[in-house]
Amino acid sequence: MKKIVIYFSASGITEKRARELAAVTGSDIQAIVPAQRYSLADLDWTNQKSRSYQENLDDAVRPALEHGNMNLAGYDRIYLGFPIWWGIAPKIINTFVESNDLSNKEIVVFATSGGSGLQTAVKTLQKQYPALDIKAGKLLNHSVKSDII
Repeated sequence: MKKIVIYFSASGITEKRARELAAVTGSDIQAIVPAQRYSLADLDWTNQKSRSYQENLDDAVRPALEHGNMNLAGYDRIYLGFPIWWGIAPKIINTFVESNDLSNKEIVVFATSGGSGLQTAVKTLQKQYPALDIKAGKLLNHSVKSDII
């Protein structure tokens, strides 16, 4: 089974966990990069005018990607990682899912979070994309060890 870790990380925390996960699982790795990077001000969830706050309010928002679709042919399992924002995946994850052919792939979601669990984010993605095989992985707030598999 060919595997890849695909992740979005605005602050570097999710990237660190993604790299650890890729090493432990023997997976390739690829970042989801926004066309317009998030600044610290953009990430200020306490500021109702911040970019991340405003994106969260609009279900139709799809932040542009630096690189459109990825060549995922040949991959059977995708570990999809992101920081949880307001209990769900950041909207850039929707952009990624809608920009790529993820049919016939097992998508295992992992995340980092300062307070939210993983289940709401996974259930939201499953509801948004019922044709995809999306499964709950783990919340990776600490170093990834070999027992993750």
